[in-house]
Amino acid sequence: MNRPRRPEETALSASIRDVARRAGVSLGTVSNVLNRPDQVGADSRERVLAAIAELRFVRNESARQLRAGTSRTLGLVVLDIANPFFTDVARGVEDVANDAGLAVILCNSDDRPTKESAYLDLLAEQRVQGVLITPTADLSTHLESLRRRGIPVVLVDRRATGPGQCSVAVDDVLGGRLAADHLIQRGHRRIAFVGGSSGLPQIQERYTGVVAAVREQWGAEESLTVFAPEVLTVATGREAAAQIIGMPAAVRPTAVICANDLLALGVLQEMTRHGVRVPDECSIVGYDDIDFAAAAAVPLTSVRKPRQEMGRRAAQLLLDEASDEHVHEQIVYEPVLVVRESSMARRSTARGERTA
Repeated sequence: MNRPRRPEETALSASIRDVARRAGVSLGTVSNVLNRPDQVGADSRERVLAAIAELRFVRNESARQLRAGTSRTLGLVVLDIANPFFTDVARGVEDVANDAGLAVILCNSDDRPTKESAYLDLLAEQRVQGVLITPTADLSTHLESLRRRGIPVVLVDRRATGPGQCSVAVDDVLGGRLAADHLIQRGHRRIAFVGGSSGLPQIQERYTGVVAAVREQWGAEESLTVFAPEVLTVATGREAAAQIIGMPAAVRPTAVICANDLLALGVLQEMTRHGVRVPDECSIVGYDDIDFAAAAAVPLTSVRKPRQEMGRRAAQLLLDEASDEHVHEQIVYEPVLVVRESSMARRSTARGERTA
């Protein structure tokens, strides 16, 4: 003898056939109520809706999406979810996706090509409507595979290599120049750049901007010391600062430009731990201007990027790809230097002293 269903089982296992049986209608009628209710008579529609409520039926959205060929989701692949820059970008993406009735699948590649490729395969299997990605150093062949399958791809915080793809980026060469010019104008002649060694183009562009400013001022790079940690984290920022502190005073940099704010926060922590006064003995400039930069013990000067706006614009471009009249855009924002206490001291070039 079959036992009756318990209420908690009904919600999980009621099928469209159960609804049709309870309402005394055909499967087609139930399908029309779910998808085209205006095509069903009021009496039948009410019976179906009552059966749905009684059985607590929930439609199998995954199955419906598989039949349609796409899901109501977008994929977002970032380099490091621990970096607040990417959570801010994700918030911008989510704002646009939510307005469009879509969900966002967030994937963290850890700046590892193999992990990135695995996520791109997974997103293709999930039939996402499109993918937004901040790629690892070398563009994966999986991105072209997605496009061949009709899944649009938009690059975020990375310039497209050609006109056939949408991208949203920042002029990072200008950002590097802004940071270096600011410190040069404050009287610094020995500057350190703490960046990554992963080959990320956006990091290399920041370095290029710093070098250009230094060469323009002094005609050579001897006054620039470069540190290239494998990853861009608070911990590696602390390690770089420890190396700077250990340098002889005659060659020790008096200012540090960091490729992101996490590095800058690490440099600030280590300087403080060793009693090095910021900015009196060492000035620090970060990059991205995450919220923690302004909230640091010594508020950090930082190169600001429009993080949420980048996410919103990238998501809009992705959704626009569905239009027959869509034209690929490569959007480049201009960064802005936000000056705070960490670089406010001025160095006297004549006597090697700091002034307010």
